[in-house]
Amino acid sequence: MIVVTAPTGQIGRQVLGRLLAEGEHVRVIVRDAARLPAGARERVEVVEGSHRDLDVVTKAFAGADAVFWLVPPNPRAESVEAAYLDFSRPACEAFTAQGVARVVGVSALGRGTAMAGKAGHVTATLALDDLIASTGVAYRALALPSFMDNLLRQAETIRDRGVFTAPVSGDLRAPTCSTGDIAAVAAELLRDDTWTGVEEVPVLGPEDLSHNDMARIMSEVLGRPVRFQRVPDEDFRARLVGFGMTDAVARSMLDMMRAKEAGLDNGVSRASGGGSPTGFRQWCQEVLSPAVLA
Repeated sequence: MIVVTAPTGQIGRQVLGRLLAEGEHVRVIVRDAARLPAGARERVEVVEGSHRDLDVVTKAFAGADAVFWLVPPNPRAESVEAAYLDFSRPACEAFTAQGVARVVGVSALGRGTAMAGKAGHVTATLALDDLIASTGVAYRALALPSFMDNLLRQAETIRDRGVFTAPVSGDLRAPTCSTGDIAAVAAELLRDDTWTGVEEVPVLGPEDLSHNDMARIMSEVLGRPVRFQRVPDEDFRARLVGFGMTDAVARSMLDMMRAKEAGLDNGVSRASGGGSPTGFRQWCQEVLSPAVLA
């Protein structure tokens, strides 16, 4: 039995699809079963509710061998610690009480770097990894850079204005990965009942790219000019608040981006493993182009 949290989200939906394609026995925690992918509802066990609720996770984890753990974004959180750690404490209690053997969690790059303690969302994510590991469950933290798929949030401005933005240098080269590759690694780990202990598993994509590199590749794939524009830090924060984030969450996002510019994501080499197959050009062809040119 494998339990999948956030099964309607960007990553969880793909993890669920891969597990079902392999014939695995899957249980999901979901607030609204109607939002499950087409065809999945009849093939999974459903526990309705929030996976921050102790009664819900206790029921869902009963008899479970492995759990895919993903904390959903909470733009209205009073603090990033509340969003990650407080949200996950009931699950950590249930991992132990229900005898869950293995957990695969969505985490971030940066552990061991000078920026790890002041990296906003990443700092909280690494603290969550430590919390999960402290339960004694075997744990694999997927150590991730920024996602290619985050650019889909800017598909409209890429289409209408030929521009995408971020509060970092356009020349900074860093790894980036696709959510499809994240889901593939997660599903493989969830299906493997041989691993023990606690480790990070980097998913780095095949190459380091700058935002200017990305603009060039987008332009070639989309057949229209696309450029990158750096936005000032405070403009970035104010924009997030304007979208409905609390000031605490917006500042945490900015702290994360500042840490990335200082090298947060550059501490792991592909020579030690972690490269994933989907390159940015392929992702643009398969994912971004349909979204922009539709």
